Amino acid sequence: MSEIDYEKLAEIELQKDETEDAQSGQEKTFMSPPFEDTELNINHPYYDVARHGIIQLAGDDNFGRKVITFSCCRMPPSHQLNHTRLLEYLKYTLDHYVENDYMVVYFHYGLKSLNKPSLKWLQTAYKEFDRKYKKNLKALYVVHPTNFIKILWNIFKPLISHKFGKKITYLNYLSDLREHLKYDQLNIPQEVIQHDENLRRKQKGKLSPVVKIPPPRPPLPTQQFGVSLQYIKDKNKGELIPPVMKETVSYLKRKGLQVEGLFRRSASVQTIKDVQKLYNQGKSVNFDDYHDIHIPAVILKTFLRELPQPLLTFECYDHILGITSVESSLRVTRCKQIIHGLPEHNYVVLKYLICFLHMVSHESIYNRMTASSLACVFGLNLIWPSKGTVSLSALVPLNLFTELLIDFYVNIFNSRTVPGEVLP
Repeated sequence: MSEIDYEKLAEIELQKDETEDAQSGQEKTFMSPPFEDTELNINHPYYDVARHGIIQLAGDDNFGRKVITFSCCRMPPSHQLNHTRLLEYLKYTLDHYVENDYMVVYFHYGLKSLNKPSLKWLQTAYKEFDRKYKKNLKALYVVHPTNFIKILWNIFKPLISHKFGKKITYLNYLSDLREHLKYDQLNIPQEVIQHDENLRRKQKGKLSPVVKIPPPRPPLPTQQFGVSLQYIKDKNKGELIPPVMKETVSYLKRKGLQVEGLFRRSASVQTIKDVQKLYNQGKSVNFDDYHDIHIPAVILKTFLRELPQPLLTFECYDHILGITSVESSLRVTRCKQIIHGLPEHNYVVLKYLICFLHMVSHESIYNRMTASSLACVFGLNLIWPSKGTVSLSALVPLNLFTELLIDFYVNIFNSRTVPGEVLP
């Protein structure tokens, strides 16, 4: 079958999808009010595309890899969206993360004849995403695939390497995402949620019965992950720095400061789970046994991300977002004001961590991890909103704030000392 025949077939399948949606009463959801990112600055270089919210950052997965979502239902009709600009914006967004391991979640529902890019655009897009983008992409999740996707696969199969093809996973329901990442962090469009519910109603009677999830168990006395700093302190004789943080930082300081790409790489999922289990059970961990310097690095990021409240606290979130509106010469002073308002325990742990990251940045000639690079990795591990997810537009101030903390560590942290505090 020729490429032209495949394209016609793809168009027919897309029209079938639209007919099915119309029959199920879902067509009206496509006509819902367009999404607008209210936090987006009108001076953003891709404001015309970014304001639709088609591409979003959805935090990290369970192992510190950035998650990017692409929602077809937020794509306006083709005559209202410059697809060349969309491709440029997608590359602009990914350029912030391709040096690190990352994942993409593609929500297929909502792709219509009205808003779909041309086949030529899709081919151009695939060619534009060279090894720089594909190398550290660890997974591409396609949610709610249809026959249209299967036909596209046949068109692109000659272009797609076997290695890249293994990264693609098809998921029929939103609940399937829970197995792979933090579902609650995802900013899923209401149209997609409604479509998922409709699919489940159609399958009623065919699905296995819903299993009741037992209530969470109380934490172990030795628990390190998923519990508050206060809990860890109370169970560790009043020690201010959590043991898992002290041990990972100490190990990385001795053996990892000059490792290229430190904190950028992920590690074996099962190994990370095993190490977490050892810590939670109060058992000793010898990182030398694993022969992978990235394991303690991932463990440190995971510990921060699993705190019930971010180290910089929910209360500081809006203050930090305002850092970009502060005059450049006054930003360090503003950072100092914000972190000096932290609870004493949070301040001590933050100071300990930033002191270490400051050391890492001083070795950037070897490890390639400047303060800016470290901020991209740690920003979302230090602060996130109490509700919802961090939008792409919020990343700029969050990362800038983190970068200032690392770059100007001495200036920002020198005027407040706490009894019992320790430094790495």
